[in-house]
Amino acid sequence: MSDDSFIREVNEELRQDQMKALWRRYGAIAIAVAVAVVLATAAYVGYEYWRESRANASGDAFSEALELAEQGATGEALAALETLEAEGFGAYPLLARMRAATVLAADGQVEEAVAAFDAVAGDGAIADSIRDMARLRAALLLVDHGSYADVAARVETLTGDANPLRHSAREALGLAAWKEGRRDDALALFEQIADDPRAPANLRRRAELMNELIVGSGPAA
Repeated sequence: MSDDSFIREVNEELRQDQMKALWRRYGAIAIAVAVAVVLATAAYVGYEYWRESRANASGDAFSEALELAEQGATGEALAALETLEAEGFGAYPLLARMRAATVLAADGQVEEAVAAFDAVAGDGAIADSIRDMARLRAALLLVDHGSYADVAARVETLTGDANPLRHSAREALGLAAWKEGRRDDALALFEQIADDPRAPANLRRRAELMNELIVGSGPAA
């Protein structure tokens, strides 16, 4: 046997002895770690499956409620949305609350719809952007079914230059002001929209039309 072969055999035996020593010392730990990894992976996969299943079920329930509302089955749609609000997953309970208010409004139950939107707007657990949208939706209903004060109570805080809903909020206030004969207030609000290049094109066109209508109607009495 050559010296090189002998050295290789000795090194191999040393490595085997070291591996056996390491296994005796850390084998149980290695097995425990491997089992933990497998269990954690299984738990994650199971959780993701559970989340996806609940989300799919809530999505299906929401679609069914929308279909009922489109078919004119208001009572059944509202019942389905109420169930989804209580038992839904993810964003669907909040979507159900907002849609239920919309269904009420479409059914002519304006007071109940406004109360539903107000409830969302007053819920501190909901994101500010959604609460602001609920305020705007309530205000738009109150343009026809309430007073300028009612509309202002919901959206006056949304008319600041930094608020993304300012254009729609100003439009709602302008319409409410015009309805109550507050000509100058209405003109000022519509001019804000028409003169703002960042306002959506459709809102600017409506504001320009309202300005023409108001000016064409003559001076205030």
